[in-house]
Amino acid sequence: MRLLAAALVALIAAIQLPLWFGKGGWMRVWEVNRQLEAQRAHNRALEARNAALAAEVRDLKQGLDAIEERARYELGMIRQDEVFFRYVAREPSGR
Repeated sequence: MRLLAAALVALIAAIQLPLWFGKGGWMRVWEVNRQLEAQRAHNRALEARNAALAAEVRDLKQGLDAIEERARYELGMIRQDEVFFRYVAREPSGR
């Protein structure tokens, strides 16, 4: 009777091994789900970046405000009727 029980346990274990560790087993399913969630998070980040770029392109196409802002901050340009003041902080003297 013990031999039969041991044989049945061995048979059940042999059937379960491919289910847990085989090519299409639960371990593989868990790994693929983890990879899927990582890819979805990456896609969300890329979608947010694309939305920001699309908004910037839309601003550049529609209005001059965005172009003026870029000219001011990135190129250091000013309007013709403006006066440019530069504030230079003094370095502390060595007293």
